[in-house]
Amino acid sequence: MTQPDPVIYSELRVIKQIISDETWLEGERRGCRVSPNDPVVRENTCKVVLRIGQQMRESILRNSGGSACSTS
Repeated sequence: MTQPDPVIYSELRVIKQIISDETWLEGERRGCRVSPNDPVVRENTCKVVLRIGQQMRESILRNSGGSACSTS
């Protein structure tokens, strides 16, 4: 059985924090509690992850001593 990529676990921790941050920000914008499953929170979370995804992976690999694969 294939072992899951250990970097994924680190990425998931970062993504959970992004979801938490986006939930809080949207709650502040609306002035009330917002669910992490709210469509606006999901959309904003996706935008952030897409924007920083490659940097996040490279940073995690660099800090863990791994090597990044080139995808040209």
